[in-house]
Amino acid sequence: PRGIALAVQEGPKSVSGADVLAPLLGPGPETNLSIAGQFQPSSGRLPPAFDPVLTGKIRRDHLTAPQLNSFLVGTTALVTDATTANLGWQKGFLTGGDIAVGFENSHQTLNHRRYDLSPFNTSSFGITFTQPLLRGFGRALNSRFIRVANNSRAQSDLVFEQQVTSTVAAVIRLYWDLVSFNEDVKVRRQTLERAERLLSDNQAQVETGTRAPIEVVRAMAEVARGRRDLIAAESLVRQQETVLKDVLTRRTVTDPALATVRIIPTDPLRVDRDEHVPPASELAENALRRRPDLAQARIQIESTQLALKGSKNALLPSLDLVATVRNNALSGDINPLTLAGAAPHSADPIVLGGYGTALSQLLRRNFPDYGVGVQLTIPLRNRAAEADHTRDSLALRQQELRLQQIQKQLHVEIENALIAVEQARATIEAAEHEREFQEQALAAEEEKLTVGASTTFLVVQYQRDLAQARSAEVAAQAGYVKARAALDRAAGLLLQTHGVSVAAVR
Repeated sequence: PRGIALAVQEGPKSVSGADVLAPLLGPGPETNLSIAGQFQPSSGRLPPAFDPVLTGKIRRDHLTAPQLNSFLVGTTALVTDATTANLGWQKGFLTGGDIAVGFENSHQTLNHRRYDLSPFNTSSFGITFTQPLLRGFGRALNSRFIRVANNSRAQSDLVFEQQVTSTVAAVIRLYWDLVSFNEDVKVRRQTLERAERLLSDNQAQVETGTRAPIEVVRAMAEVARGRRDLIAAESLVRQQETVLKDVLTRRTVTDPALATVRIIPTDPLRVDRDEHVPPASELAENALRRRPDLAQARIQIESTQLALKGSKNALLPSLDLVATVRNNALSGDINPLTLAGAAPHSADPIVLGGYGTALSQLLRRNFPDYGVGVQLTIPLRNRAAEADHTRDSLALRQQELRLQQIQKQLHVEIENALIAVEQARATIEAAEHEREFQEQALAAEEEKLTVGASTTFLVVQYQRDLAQARSAEVAAQAGYVKARAALDRAAGLLLQTHGVSVAAVR
């Protein structure tokens, strides 16, 4: 795979990196990435809690209730001391149903003179199962929030991948700009050396009297011009290094640890004339499989379809099947309080005893309850559910249109990137021919100057034309590698081409 590399140099020390992207995407504290992604939960009936829930309650009460008629309770004020201890367990299922298990206990002492037992204990152990048959029914419906959560996590990963792709593309452009600026410095330095040689030759010719002194002045002006161009080219290199250092680290570029650091590219500008560029159809097919923005759009459509399923189900009436099984128990002591002139209280021996007697009744199922039924609720106007369903339907249509737009834009981007690559190749070829012809023209003019058939002015003009042609060739080569990177990005191949693994970064 094509890659880029650099060396970071500070004074006499140098540290080379296998890839310019490594410090940007590594797991260290210098990582300079951010992601964002969230999904609004779908509407509709909420599913039951799938994780079991355990509840408990202990309560102590002292109650005093004045009586309008003492005939019913045998006293003018009913006083009750009660202790309650309850334990419950509840769990939901993907079918939409839930099961509730309850264990309830109560110990009461009261001055009711007509009760046979006081104090007494009541206990019950019951199981209630509720299963929706219309609204809220189905594994697919009730697991939609789990699937939406998984989709949200997948979307976050894709957002991260998209951010990595954008960052890699930006660094690649900055890197090749730096390489082209360094190459242009070489061109300017060669131009300056050629101008200095011309000045030296003219000075020698003036000393021998074969050339006019004005030719030395013209050569000196060209040397000064060459130095000015070289200074400007070196300044562009330093500015580009500053931009690249700012991207590769979270530190400020004025930090003393970075102030003296120089970035030296180790990959020259090379253009493979025989490099195979796949056709647009193949690139588009690959982009449809690989590009994270398309994958995000598809996942968003799936999540919206799940939301639509929930809001559509909320339009149904509520029909629930409810089944209950319960065992009851009662135990206590004979009430010592009686009405005036009445006989002492008596009770069935099965209920005489303490809390252990009540527990034994529960185990023997002495007092069982059973029940099964259906509960139907029909909303006469379900405008909230209708609004949710309409909203989710419109959202789904919008996201499907958005996916189509992204797919169409993908083909446009690939076609434009291919055109840019073809144009860059043609530009390189034209720039190389121009540079070769300018070299030949300059060589011929220098030959004419040696025999006195030309002037320094014409030689200087040809030197400038050659420098411009070489700079144009460097710019064309840099334009090609950046156009090739843009094509890889449009086709979803940029990370693979440069050996960047998003899974390894995560």
